[in-house]
Amino acid sequence: MNTDAASQQAEASRAKKLTYAVVFGLIFGFLLQKGGVGKFHILIGQLLFQDWTVIKVMVSAIVVGMLGVFALNAMGKVKLHIKNTRLGANIIGGLIFGFGFALIGYCPGTTAAALGQGNWDALFGIVGLMAGSYLYAELSGWLKNTVETWGDKGKVLLPDLVHIRRGTFIAGFAAFLVLALIVLERFTFR
Repeated sequence: MNTDAASQQAEASRAKKLTYAVVFGLIFGFLLQKGGVGKFHILIGQLLFQDWTVIKVMVSAIVVGMLGVFALNAMGKVKLHIKNTRLGANIIGGLIFGFGFALIGYCPGTTAAALGQGNWDALFGIVGLMAGSYLYAELSGWLKNTVETWGDKGKVLLPDLVHIRRGTFIAGFAAFLVLALIVLERFTFR
């Protein structure tokens, strides 16, 4: 194959991936908005333990994603790219995320959905996301040598921690999460 044909094929592959990303991003944003998780009062209700819509959407996505990814992996269609579990980075990142969520009332995905539905206050969140991303990029070298080494447990999954076969763990965990959704739906008072 000549260089021009290989270059054109690579360009077509990139364009196809970008098209898929845009289409699935729009679908994801639409579903977030339809699920109500782009609404400020629903997000604040979650933080105040008064509205469980966000948890229901997230747990549903976890179940579908977990079953789908691990099924595709078992069939050899996708390869898992597991990142190292780094306790220091996870805890500090979680605290920063939680602080930002509590401060603005949106998380990154819901910020975009909120802006898309006309909530202009989400612009503050987007500016914060951009500033935080820039700051992270500037500090990435220092973080890699410090915070990202604290509590590095390597590439580990929950089934490995509890010494249960992946398939068994995934089926049991999915059933547990579905049961939790049912309980949450049945015993939630509004």
